Amino acid sequence: MDNYRFILSGGGTGGHIYPAIAIANELKKRYPEAKFLFVGAKDRMEMEKVPQAGYQIEGLWITGLQRKLTLKNLMFPFKLISSLIKAGNIVSHYKPHAVIGTGGFASGPLLRVASGRGIPCVLQEQNSYAGITNKLLKDRVAKICVAYDGMEQFFPKDKIVKTGNPVRGDLVEAKSDSREALSFFGLNPDKPTVFVLGGSLGARRINQLIENKLSYFKELGIQLLWQCGKLYYEEYTKYESEWVKVLDYVSRMDLAYAAGDIMISRAGAGSVSELCIVGKPVIFIPSPNVAEDHQTKNAMALANENAAVLIREKDLETDFETVFSEIFKSEERQQELKTNIKKLAMPNATKDIVDEIEKLLK
Repeated sequence: MDNYRFILSGGGTGGHIYPAIAIANELKKRYPEAKFLFVGAKDRMEMEKVPQAGYQIEGLWITGLQRKLTLKNLMFPFKLISSLIKAGNIVSHYKPHAVIGTGGFASGPLLRVASGRGIPCVLQEQNSYAGITNKLLKDRVAKICVAYDGMEQFFPKDKIVKTGNPVRGDLVEAKSDSREALSFFGLNPDKPTVFVLGGSLGARRINQLIENKLSYFKELGIQLLWQCGKLYYEEYTKYESEWVKVLDYVSRMDLAYAAGDIMISRAGAGSVSELCIVGKPVIFIPSPNVAEDHQTKNAMALANENAAVLIREKDLETDFETVFSEIFKSEERQQELKTNIKKLAMPNATKDIVDEIEKLLK
């Protein structure tokens, strides 16, 4: 049978949307006649990103619970009831053969309804610290695909499969050499390069750090490929020079990763998984403003294996130059970080997740 119907749900951030799209693409490769529907949260980025990837999406009226008493929290019960009703209608109308949830609020109502009707459901948890929606769904789903060890503290052991996180196909196949990559960005192929990665919107604290350290980098003879994010581009574009390239967004991530000798990055699950495949020395500066502080936990999982270095935002002033110089000036340290981070790479994650979904279809 080839004409399967799949519903994929997840969103709120790129970290939940991208894996869902990657899984759909792999399913489509195996079942060209299959039909796909995405379910997201109205007015979140998935409503724009999913159609761009060529898939149809329905939006639920749902948000997460805020940590303090707000009007949004008072609306939450109404939004939840509305979302459960709409999710019920979607499932009745679409009759999926399997439902895949990648985290984020919208996947909660949908997987709750689908699992209640006996439809096989799979969760994909990107982070080393499970998200609230996935924790609530753990007893209702057939399989939970994870990227880190030790996830039995959140999920039933017999449902866990360690697959890793889906990453861009062009990265797994990437063969770009650094000289080609540097000339693409207009940088000098003979200078050491630091790639600064703040996520699609950017990271204010990382941008402030780079701005303050420009003369330090210049003294070391380093050039910068600085992805500052859409929100901050206007503010930082003035630093553009022959040795500093300021970008709001990177369209060719494969080339950006090839260009950098050392990476400075947030520790969202997607970035962490990609950087393991890229296999370069990384300094993680996790965002402290995310649910359950999961970025710090993601970065710690690598730092504990001596596969990356973690600096908390609050320690940047005191620690950054010492830590950076130690890596930059030691070929041996760089090699150690490269070797250890590559050991953690799981380039077949998307295929392995889809293998699990196929087992449930049979």
